[in-house]
Amino acid sequence: MFKKFLPKDVQKYLLMSKRQRAHEIQLTIWFMPFLYICLSLLLVACTLFLDLKLELSQYVPKLFSMNASVTRTLVSTLIGGVLTLSAFTLNSLLVVLTTFSGQFSPRMLLNFISDKKTQHALGIFNGSFVFVLFIFLFIGSSKKEMFTAAPVLTVIVAFIAAITFIFFINHASTWMQVHNITYNMKKVSEVMINQTLKKDLECHRTKDDHPRFELDESKCLNVKAKASGYVQLIDFHSMIEKAREDGIIVRLHFKIGDFVLCGNDLICLYGADEEKVDQEKYLALIEIGHKETEIQDLQMGMHKLAEVAIKSLGNDDPKTASNTIHQITDLMLTINHHLSFSPYLIDDDDDVRVILEIEDFDYYLYRGFGYVRHYARGNHLIITDIVKALSRLSETLPRERHQCLWDFAANTIDHIEEAVIYELDKTFLLNELKILAKITGHTDEYQHIHQKFYPDANRNV
Repeated sequence: MFKKFLPKDVQKYLLMSKRQRAHEIQLTIWFMPFLYICLSLLLVACTLFLDLKLELSQYVPKLFSMNASVTRTLVSTLIGGVLTLSAFTLNSLLVVLTTFSGQFSPRMLLNFISDKKTQHALGIFNGSFVFVLFIFLFIGSSKKEMFTAAPVLTVIVAFIAAITFIFFINHASTWMQVHNITYNMKKVSEVMINQTLKKDLECHRTKDDHPRFELDESKCLNVKAKASGYVQLIDFHSMIEKAREDGIIVRLHFKIGDFVLCGNDLICLYGADEEKVDQEKYLALIEIGHKETEIQDLQMGMHKLAEVAIKSLGNDDPKTASNTIHQITDLMLTINHHLSFSPYLIDDDDDVRVILEIEDFDYYLYRGFGYVRHYARGNHLIITDIVKALSRLSETLPRERHQCLWDFAANTIDHIEEAVIYELDKTFLLNELKILAKITGHTDEYQHIHQKFYPDANRNV
């Protein structure tokens, strides 16, 4: 009943799951300032209690006490100072957000806003202004002649706001540096792998990619989506337990981050009795919203890095593209080390209960480098960096990954026009491809590619 009187922007948080709510609140810009404002009101109450109730000025040296007129002048002056700092901070924030959106990717705005340093800085400015404002309000109507806590704490709060302003400017300028942007984005994806995917999926995955069982398609109960949107979050633990109770197998028709339409087949329940199985409970374990989220969607992190590289290519900034390729390469290494790619999730009795859409190493390789490769087109320097990144990956990844690395590199080289590539570009590109061919064991295929670029190399003249 109480929910009906809340604003719609607040009601949407109450409809989310606990995990989704925590993620959304972290991405908002108002939550941390709200906490600081509440803290400042508590500090105002303590300050007024010390000055008006306990009369602290009687127990401290006169050096720390001020008469009412001086205190009012001091507080009124600091109100304007703190407000000015807040205005400059807001202006700097808007500049940063505009720069991010125009030069890099609009999806990066959430990374800067959700950064704890950014949120704490905004919270301190809002809390400081509210504190000084309420102190001025109450001491202005007070008949007390001497104050101690009010002027001292007001000066301290203003000093903290001034230091925070310097800190925020330094934080914004540091965060905007390209190497920090790409590194921070990669770290966000790695944290998601270690804290989300390993916790939600890896503990349930089978070691065998091909369990020996057959699904009876005649006993498949298709459950359709009730709304259109992106698949944001799936409670795999509860889904496995629910499937175990019902004695069925759940197959997902979509991956995390995919867009579904109302009426699309969302999941399939194998061995389910339509009258006995509660389909709504399975649908309740899948959250569908109007936007993509990074809680379980690793490919969104890959997209962000790829977009930075693509934007930099459009802005004639190849160095940024190269730096982004390096971060994608490091993220691919983390993905291979921590994800097993098995589509089968098992319960405590080692029985398969959930079957996922296949997301193998090739899938993430394409999501990371495929988009960059497409937009690089005739930029042979960037293509060379991609091949070089693949050769570095081949040195660290196990042999079963070598084939997909070579196939991706060879397919990339196939679409290069030999007539428009400079001689040195050709030399460096083939040198990196030769290294990859030696590591992956495709030297014969490399010779065919080399012959394509130098058709007269072995011809007697």
